[in-house]
Amino acid sequence: MGFGSYDESEQETQNQNDDDDSEAVNVHQNEHDGSVSFESEASTDDLVGRLSEMKDDDSDDDDSS
Repeated sequence: MGFGSYDESEQETQNQNDDDDSEAVNVHQNEHDGSVSFESEASTDDLVGRLSEMKDDDSDDDDSS
C-alpha cells in the first residue's frame, strides 16, 4: 500500500469492545473554577520588546525555507 492509501478491509477486522468502560476517561473529573496570576519584574515595554524580537526571529525562519 502506498502512502495515504486506505484499505477498508483493515477497518473491518478491528474489534472494539464498547462494553468495557474501565478505561473510559471522564473529561469533567478535574474541572476547576479559578484564576491564574503571576508576578514579573520585567516592565511592559521589556515584554513587548521581547515579543517583537521573537516575531522577527520567526519571520526570519519563514524566509529561509
